[in-house]
Amino acid sequence: MLQIDSLTKRYSNSDVALKGVSLNLRAGEVVGLIGPSGAGKSTLIRCVNRLVTPTSGRIALDGQDLALVSGSALRRVRRQIGMIFQEYALVERLTVMENLLSGRLGYVGFWRSWARRFDAQDIARAFELLARVGLAGMENKRADALSGGQRQRVGIARALMQQPRLLLVDEPTASLDPKTSRQIMRLIMELCAERGLAAIVNIHDVVLATQYLPRIVGLQAGQIVYDGPAAELDAGALTRIYGDEDWTAITRKHSDQMQQAGTDGARAAAYPEPEVMP
Repeated sequence: MLQIDSLTKRYSNSDVALKGVSLNLRAGEVVGLIGPSGAGKSTLIRCVNRLVTPTSGRIALDGQDLALVSGSALRRVRRQIGMIFQEYALVERLTVMENLLSGRLGYVGFWRSWARRFDAQDIARAFELLARVGLAGMENKRADALSGGQRQRVGIARALMQQPRLLLVDEPTASLDPKTSRQIMRLIMELCAERGLAAIVNIHDVVLATQYLPRIVGLQAGQIVYDGPAAELDAGALTRIYGDEDWTAITRKHSDQMQQAGTDGARAAAYPEPEVMP
């Protein structure tokens, strides 16, 4: 579905953010992107949706090279790519519903959006998404009246309004408390599974990443130094990604989580919940 080949990004000040990055994503596959600050994680995501223009390399979505498109062709491609931002990127003075419907800008155009002329089908889809992300009944609240977790849920629903095939998620839990972070990660994974969406999730919390994301890609100084299952992200891999450190606490916590997941799965199989008749 998504093929990134030898992607390089050099900024005008001669800083090289990406050095020949190659990465493939299958339809429906969700990948966690980890690494220290300045490793190139956000640049990689922004190159994929062309918020940043790569210096060289190829980014192909279903065979179409995104590095070569511009103008109306780029706008059409971006309809297939939903973006979820760290700082939510909501219009504070607008309502939840108005922010949600802005996800249809790529389809209805600026003037129809400005005049609040949306199709009944789009409005119905917005109500469905609000209910799905746990915000039913909040459509008329202003964005600036929401908590951080609620704002992120609006951002997720807005991205899904595009009906994308690929989600790019940039630090979705950076501003959230631990409980809300887990809820948001669980919601993202459930929505991707329900809709068959592929996703790249840039995340700084290694424990959270290994708990929810099956495949981990580690960046260091603009290069991929780890690409594999979350279960195999050991102290050696973490050292390659982040540098020398005592990773005992993180690897132990990850191991405990894997064991607990196995215990919970076995318990659920042995003692299934009784079926509730309608």
